[in-house]
Amino acid sequence: MTKHLSSDQIVALFEQAGTQLYGGEAISQTEHALQAAWLAEQAGGDDNLVIACLLHDLGHMLFQQSDDELAEGKDDLHQFRVVPYLRGLLPPAVIETIRLHVDAKRYLCRHQPGYLAELSEASQLSLALQGGVMDDSQACAFIAQPQAELAIALRRCDDAAKVCGLVVPPLTHYLNRLNSLIEKTAAI
Repeated sequence: MTKHLSSDQIVALFEQAGTQLYGGEAISQTEHALQAAWLAEQAGGDDNLVIACLLHDLGHMLFQQSDDELAEGKDDLHQFRVVPYLRGLLPPAVIETIRLHVDAKRYLCRHQPGYLAELSEASQLSLALQGGVMDDSQACAFIAQPQAELAIALRRCDDAAKVCGLVVPPLTHYLNRLNSLIEKTAAI
C-alpha cells in the first residue's frame, strides 16, 4: 500500500512539477490549482472544497503525463491514481470530491445545456478519453453519491481556472487550511 503524502511533499510537488503547462492549456499546473482554490474560496467554499480544488489535479503532477501521451489518446486516470497518496492524510470528503471531479464534467455535459460547448478544447479532448458524456444511468448513479454536489462545485472552479495572468494568492495562503484538514484527519 502506498504511504500518503505529507504537506511538505505536496508543496514540493507544486514547486517541482507545478511549473509544467496544464494539459494543453496556456497556464501552469500550479496556476490552475491556485485559481481553482481561489475561485472556491471567493464563492465561500469550506476547507474541504477549497483544498479539493487546490489538489484536484495533483495526480497530473505525481505521474506527469506528457502532452504526447494525451495526444495519443492515453488517459492518465489522475483522479483515481492520486487517491492512495491522499488516503489517511485528508478527510474522505476531500478525496471523494477529487475522485469524482472528472465524472462531474461528464455529468454536466449530460445535464447542463451548453456546458459541453463551453469547455476548452483541451477539456473536450480529455472528455473523450475519460468516457465521454454520461448516459442517463451513469448520471443517476453519479448524482446519488454523497460528494457529487461538491464535485460539481469543484468542476465549475476547475473549468473557470484557466485565465492567463490572473493574480491569485500563493500556495502559502492555503497551507493553514491544508494543515488543519491534515490534523483533523490524523485525530480521527
